[in-house]
Amino acid sequence: MKTESHLYGLVVGGGESQRMGKDKAFLTYYEKPQCFHLTDLLKNEPALCEQVFISCNEKQQHLIPAAYQPLPDKTAYKSNGPIASLLTAFEKYPGNDFLIVGCDYPLLSIRELRSFLNTIRRESIAATFYNNENKYEPLIGWYSAQCAPLLMQFYREGNRSLQHFLRQNNAEKYVPEQLETMKSADTPEDYERILSILQKRF
Repeated sequence: MKTESHLYGLVVGGGESQRMGKDKAFLTYYEKPQCFHLTDLLKNEPALCEQVFISCNEKQQHLIPAAYQPLPDKTAYKSNGPIASLLTAFEKYPGNDFLIVGCDYPLLSIRELRSFLNTIRRESIAATFYNNENKYEPLIGWYSAQCAPLLMQFYREGNRSLQHFLRQNNAEKYVPEQLETMKSADTPEDYERILSILQKRF
């Protein structure tokens, strides 16, 4: 993995999910809301991220203590999905690489994230997990500082899909050892199922 730039973590909260009926950032799997759990996970892992922020919208911002460094979407980008989180982060902290982790993936482990980062080739500008449906997982990914101007140009041309951006730029693909780490909790049934899996582990 490239080492010239600093690596910052960005936990993407999203917002209230229609299918889930709740804000997935504040669902609890590990004794605290998922957005706080992921932030602590990235912050407490030695030599991983220098700083970690929680990407959020205006409604979420007041629910996130200052110590967790909430990063609300810039007005110019808001209501455009995950691309708004990344553009805001690059604009606020230029020259840094970002490790993005969405709150949708409660089975994701720090071990798998380290393995992912260690496989990224030096010449890559972006890399994400890649699922068995031959699609990128944009919210488990690494985005280099070098891709910031490309992403901005992509946005200015009217594009909003990170999936499209990753394909267009031939982003690196990472298939995790455990495919279940990409299991997304999108419905109340998913939430209960994943809680059951975690209870068996512990």
